[in-house]
Amino acid sequence: MKSPIVALSLALSALALPAWADSPVVRIRGTIEAVDGAHVTIKPRLGASVQVTLAESVRVATANNARIGDIQPDSYIGTAATPQPDGTLKALEVAVFAPSMRGTGDGHYPWDLEKESTMTNGAVGTLSGTGDRTIRVTYKGGEKTITVPEGVPVVSLAPGDRSAIKAGARVVAVTRADANGVAVADRVIVGENGTVPPM
Repeated sequence: MKSPIVALSLALSALALPAWADSPVVRIRGTIEAVDGAHVTIKPRLGASVQVTLAESVRVATANNARIGDIQPDSYIGTAATPQPDGTLKALEVAVFAPSMRGTGDGHYPWDLEKESTMTNGAVGTLSGTGDRTIRVTYKGGEKTITVPEGVPVVSLAPGDRSAIKAGARVVAVTRADANGVAVADRVIVGENGTVPPM
């Protein structure tokens, strides 16, 4: 049996979590139409506009266009990709994290960009192939070999703040529904200078 102190600690921990913490993650990708305090209207790529509430502790990252040459050995990257018959992955996009964001989302897991797509976040080991378009990415517990085809978007990600969230910017909002069904975003990636966050 749990002691009264342990039981109380567990109860307090549960109370400290937002009511929406256990709901499924939904990524809303689109263009910001309006911002009113903590309320943001996003026009998705498909469908009607969506109202999103920014969590008090929302984390903001900014995305800017980058080049394949910005991916260097030991860069920390994230890449959505699809599986290939030989066991390697073909990148759909690559995000190069600022050094201060190293470790973000480390691992390999399912993603919702395309059917059967995955996300791999980790450190770049070796680069090879024409134009260094084959990379080996190492993360805690494994590694993946990923080919980056010509034309695949590459962006740089850096820490930002709420001032980046403005009408007209392209955005990816990572949301969960609260008890009232309202989408609450605890992470937002905002494109700067016309950049479209490809993730």
